[in-house]
Amino acid sequence: MAILGSILKRTFELREKMPKIRKSSAYKQQTSALKKLLTKAEFTAIGTYYNFSKIANGENVIDAFQNTIPTHDYNSMFKKWWYRALEGEVGVCWPKRVKYFALSSGTSEASSKYIPVTTDMLRAIKKTSLSQVIKQARFNLPKEHFERGVLMIGGSTQLEYNGTYYAGDLSGITAKNIPFFFQRFYKPGKKISKVKDWNNKLEEITKNAKDWDIGIIAGVPAWIQILLEKIIREYNVNNIHDIWPNLQIYVHGGVSFAPYKKGFEKLLGKPILYFDTYLASEGFIAYQDRLGTESCRMVLDNGIFFEFVPFTEKNFDSEGTIVETPEVLHIGQVQVGVDYALLLTTCSGAWRYLIGDVIKFTSVENYEIVITGRTKHFLSLCGEHLSTENMNRAIELVSSELNIEIKEFTVAGVNYDSLFAHHWYIGTDDVVDKVILRNRIDEVLKELNDDYRVERIAALKEVIIDVYPSHVFYDFMESKGKIGAAFKFPRVLKNKSLADWQNFLEENQKK
Repeated sequence: MAILGSILKRTFELREKMPKIRKSSAYKQQTSALKKLLTKAEFTAIGTYYNFSKIANGENVIDAFQNTIPTHDYNSMFKKWWYRALEGEVGVCWPKRVKYFALSSGTSEASSKYIPVTTDMLRAIKKTSLSQVIKQARFNLPKEHFERGVLMIGGSTQLEYNGTYYAGDLSGITAKNIPFFFQRFYKPGKKISKVKDWNNKLEEITKNAKDWDIGIIAGVPAWIQILLEKIIREYNVNNIHDIWPNLQIYVHGGVSFAPYKKGFEKLLGKPILYFDTYLASEGFIAYQDRLGTESCRMVLDNGIFFEFVPFTEKNFDSEGTIVETPEVLHIGQVQVGVDYALLLTTCSGAWRYLIGDVIKFTSVENYEIVITGRTKHFLSLCGEHLSTENMNRAIELVSSELNIEIKEFTVAGVNYDSLFAHHWYIGTDDVVDKVILRNRIDEVLKELNDDYRVERIAALKEVIIDVYPSHVFYDFMESKGKIGAAFKFPRVLKNKSLADWQNFLEENQKK
């Protein structure tokens, strides 16, 4: 009898049914969060430099904050402040020494970024993660579900240590610090989680898969799909439910799940619940807490203060670089359907930091958002304003229409005669007519995006499609040392990243 499962389920249900203390408005929550951050960091190097104490005790904290502290991208934040913490200095942007740094290269940059991860941030991530788990009580799951394993595919917990700090993927850092009460449910377990080589880790997980009773899987879609395909092949079964009959939830994040869903569901024996999550190296930003939506509710009261920069030509140049004095809004000023670049101020010592993601609100009442792209991953060679959201939706619709599975894709803006073209690279293992695929993607994008439709008549003269087996995309990632759960293939390629990709394809064709 699932005694523990009954206790856990009943506990979660009671938490959900308890009378809710009426929360203050989002604006008040965020004002309170900012005051707490400023007060906690007032005696740090950056806090002394900008006089956080004066800002925190002023009448309008948000206005004073925005008028005093400049916005930062990674380069400016690192060169002015974070490098000192990396060298072991105490109290640079947050009290005490920073023990962990998350290595993050986004999806296109060549070199790793070192993002500080403080003890307070780890505590905040655990708190939000627990809130997400408690929400499962809403979904009428059997009590046995709360005793089953949770397979979390992430980076190695065997972190790099240089004598001062540990560095690795955020997923590896958080797995290394999971609460003791969760360890009995956590898979693949401590031993396999330490494995650094991604292919060896998949082998070990596959070898042990038949011995686990998995109820929840969490991870980036592309790599989860590769793992499930590997397990199905290894045991010669029809679908993953033949191995894990009690699998009921998949928690995804990192990229839009829409282009992967069709292929993913081929690996299942029965329907499951899908939940999106928005956990970045800089903090736990939002998570989906209800069915019937593809949006995530922002976490407004747990160690992060958010600002929103309208993603327009006024605030960003053609390469997606933020201008020196952009227009910046707070949570009380946002509107539904507008693209905003996110600025974060966090309990890890990020201050007005441009995370690089672009979001839009689908509901201001619920503060629910979707990610629409990256500041560097929009195509607008001639005013077409093509977002990652447009690309994902087009691939989802066209793959469904043509009954093919497109596992990966990327797009580059290129010169074409004296004007411009979009060059699509499609990763699929199905047989497809390139001309039909090209025409359908083009037509769907015209329906989704009026600016694109207009520019296809004017300066955007051609759409070029090349189709490759899906492994070519993963081989390229491996060649760059970017294989594993923390890495995603960029949806837009520019400059050096595009040149590297084209060189790789050229060398690959010679083999």
